[in-house]
Amino acid sequence: MTSPNDPLKLLVVDDHEAVLGGTVMTLEKEYPQATIRTAATAQAAQEELGYGAPDLLMMDLSIPQTPGTTSEIEAGIELLRSILETYPDLNIVVQSAHVRSLVRLKPAIDAHQAGFTIADKNLPMKEMLTKVDWALKGLIYTPRDMRAGIEVKPEWLEVLRLAFKEGLQDKAIAEKMNVAERTVRHYWTKVQDALEVYPEAGKNIRIQTEIRARDEGLID
Repeated sequence: MTSPNDPLKLLVVDDHEAVLGGTVMTLEKEYPQATIRTAATAQAAQEELGYGAPDLLMMDLSIPQTPGTTSEIEAGIELLRSILETYPDLNIVVQSAHVRSLVRLKPAIDAHQAGFTIADKNLPMKEMLTKVDWALKGLIYTPRDMRAGIEVKPEWLEVLRLAFKEGLQDKAIAEKMNVAERTVRHYWTKVQDALEVYPEAGKNIRIQTEIRARDEGLID
């Protein structure tokens, strides 16, 4: 545990050099005694965390999984999911233009035991620093639309992911999830009710579900 006299240790994860440089410069100005490490991929971030948890992690969501791969929101979401499970006491700031996607991690965020704030990447640096300060103080801040957002369960999100990201049908989804096919159909009805998607003449309910799920940030 860091004592009040120890310098802060910060880890910043972002694959855009200009943004990363600007963020680090701003943090250095605000916290001149801090040790700031950086990572540009999900893999590098995991490696940095393996050397020891910092006092605060600041990360973008749209990052590459490994060097040379394309930046994807899914890579950031999965990294954050893993971090929330592994480091329940880590203060976190998510700085991203894709904050709506965090709705799929709402249960894990709600259960997090340390500071957790969300800063839209388009915010002025001053407001970003406010979110950093709040997180270091153990405060929680999520956007209003996320706080009032729909409640979904992990198994519903998995059905959406397998159906619309991997293109699987219900039988294959059931095999992947190790559940009965009728359980998968039950999950569909639950998530469709949460999304307020109901049968309409002339409309494919699965297509309408996909559209609504993307609108709500549950899938990319």
